[in-house]
Amino acid sequence: MPRVSRAQTELNKIKITETAAKLFRERGFQGITLAEVMHASGLTHGGFYGHFKSKEALANEACAQAFEQSKTVWREKIAAHGEKPAAREAVIDHYLAQGQHDDLCPVVAFAGEVAREDEQSAVHDTFLRGLSMLIDTYMSTLENDGTEQGLKAQRQQALVEYSMMVGAVTLARAAGQAPLAEEILEAAKAFLSHRAPDSQ
Repeated sequence: MPRVSRAQTELNKIKITETAAKLFRERGFQGITLAEVMHASGLTHGGFYGHFKSKEALANEACAQAFEQSKTVWREKIAAHGEKPAAREAVIDHYLAQGQHDDLCPVVAFAGEVAREDEQSAVHDTFLRGLSMLIDTYMSTLENDGTEQGLKAQRQQALVEYSMMVGAVTLARAAGQAPLAEEILEAAKAFLSHRAPDSQ
């Protein structure tokens, strides 16, 4: 059997990571087996350990990948809307859109499982860095007056509003196809949309 080139090996690793990020978002770290990840990647189960030392190592890399994907999408939304109020609305609309459940926020997808992880674990650290990155990205859509108090208020607003969005999507996801799911998302969107972007 011919040996796989180094370039192809790297491409295979990227494919496994991207596939795992998608599957872990949908079903959690424990809800997916390595065999399922490799099958969905179009590769053999036996080849897994040529790329990763363990499922935990894959989960950590997939978690980082999921956060990077979310950050990229958010920054594209922000860049496309220029002014901060419009950028904020774009991120809110994107986040709370019903159709985004297939591209679930990694905070919603992983928070429950990460909460049960050892706080010294690699995936716990990766999750915290990813969460902070998304909060900072959202914070960039909010106004501040440049003072220390203004920056503190901007940070607090970002924390509160992002927490509301995460909570709304979490509850809507749990409600499934029930009308309450859409009601929750619409209520969160209405509240956030009617709040002045520079309100403290």
